[in-house]
Amino acid sequence: MLAGQIVNGLVSGAMYALVAIGFTLIIGVLDKLNFTHPEVFMFGGYVGLVALPHMPVAGAFLMAFVVGGLMGVMTEWVAFRRFSGNDARTTAALSSLALGLILTDLVHKVWGTEPLRLPPLQGWMSESFGLLGVNFLNLQMVLLAVMFALMWGLHHVIAHTRMGRQIRAVAESSAHAALLGVNVLRVNQAVFFISSGLASIAGLMLALRADTVSPDLGLTFGLKALAVMAIGGMGDMRGAVLAGLGIGVLEALMFHFGLGRLGELTVWAAMILTLLLKPAGLFASGHHAQEQRV
Repeated sequence: MLAGQIVNGLVSGAMYALVAIGFTLIIGVLDKLNFTHPEVFMFGGYVGLVALPHMPVAGAFLMAFVVGGLMGVMTEWVAFRRFSGNDARTTAALSSLALGLILTDLVHKVWGTEPLRLPPLQGWMSESFGLLGVNFLNLQMVLLAVMFALMWGLHHVIAHTRMGRQIRAVAESSAHAALLGVNVLRVNQAVFFISSGLASIAGLMLALRADTVSPDLGLTFGLKALAVMAIGGMGDMRGAVLAGLGIGVLEALMFHFGLGRLGELTVWAAMILTLLLKPAGLFASGHHAQEQRV
């Protein structure tokens, strides 16, 4: 049914959006790409593999957020702190790429290279309900609710809290923010913790939805989120959310109409088309759009 496919697309799109928001936060604050981000997303599924036999799903979500956040702080320390200047963008990107490859190799050594199944869900989360003649999985609704709650919570933090004001100040100018008394290092660490925690939760959600974890997820699903970020616009969280949801629904519709084999190409074709027509992205923030015009 078309309605069921649209819900599937919204679930996929919300996952894209969560990971793309992480890329966007780091781009907005440091103006650098974090190529460890897709691997942190992948690792969230393995956190679920370890956690779910011993705790409820809510506990696994919390554990994924904390573990992913700590990995983000480690990434900031290893791959970005010493390469903070604008002339070190390539060095920081290569360092984060190397760290991501190390993380993937660690997963290979501990859990192997083959997909692994998660413990089956029990109780009401494994059931479904009917609405207007369409069956929806309870798990789908839970994932959608959690993802939209996380995105709303992040918007609230950025827009209405002291830490959010500091993040916006550092994004405008870290030098000026430091003169105003903002602890720039702490803000950078907070951004990496939040963005990586959200990516890890998204990885756990994908594992719950697919009932499997795989070390290839970072290279496939995680990198798609990078394209989603480029489509939405560098440094714009609203763009990341809208582009993620749009791409997810578009992929689901292509599958519904028998074009599923082309679904994997959709996000990349959309990215190329967007960058050709509007290089800064659909909703690019001011300074990134100005850079593209220059």
